[in-house]
Amino acid sequence: MKPLKPKKRLGQHFLNDASIAEKIVSSLQAENIRQVVEVGPGTGALTPFLLRHRRFETRFIEVDADAVAFLENKYPEIKGKLLHVDFLHYPLDEMYHEPVAVIGNFPYNISTQIFFKILENRNLVREVVGMLQKEVAERIAAQAGSKVYGITSVLLQAFYDIEYLFTVDEHVFTPPPKVKSGVIRLTRNHVDALPCHEPLFVQVVKTAFNQRRKMLRNSLKPLLPGFPSDFHLYGKRPEQLSVQDFIELTNFIEKNLPPDRFKKKT
Repeated sequence: MKPLKPKKRLGQHFLNDASIAEKIVSSLQAENIRQVVEVGPGTGALTPFLLRHRRFETRFIEVDADAVAFLENKYPEIKGKLLHVDFLHYPLDEMYHEPVAVIGNFPYNISTQIFFKILENRNLVREVVGMLQKEVAERIAAQAGSKVYGITSVLLQAFYDIEYLFTVDEHVFTPPPKVKSGVIRLTRNHVDALPCHEPLFVQVVKTAFNQRRKMLRNSLKPLLPGFPSDFHLYGKRPEQLSVQDFIELTNFIEKNLPPDRFKKKT
């Protein structure tokens, strides 16, 4: 069969180094997890290591028809485990009734969407090992005080412990990307629900970082025009706030909002 030609429309760069692929798969700890989902196997760099892994039962989710045909030809044992669907529209909560782990060389152009999909299914997805653009990986793993700490950092770290594992150079991909890649691991923490109104929490985080250079007293005016100057976070910028600070800020804003400005969802 002719080699699979990567499709630019997918934003995918295919890993061609088996040792790195094996290292990525071995980074999946998956304690007390049997079910694994590989997102976008493409030409199957990670796939053989997952197929041979006796502890895991893996499903492979691929949106590209050419890649599906290629994988089924190269790995006959994958039939029945390979689904030709879009992960972003895949009903994880309907397909799984036990904890799962997600792994993949995520397409650069939808990696953030993949993580928000995971966040929506956080009570099901217990662990994630993903390779993505280094800049995005660093942003997700960044701690408060970092210049790259932002919306995805806060929202994901509210529910996951995140580790930046290692960097992958450009030359091990076909075609080579113009940037390096980073591999991160997300492990579900013990937070079942935030001690605040979660939709407002998301709104506060996004509003604050949309004007990240401004102090909170200015960036949060759309939510709370009369931001009290005696509140201890009054003069800080969003990148200085931890997840717990944002929770405290959310509770403070909700308490001080006019009754007609925000209605709790029932």
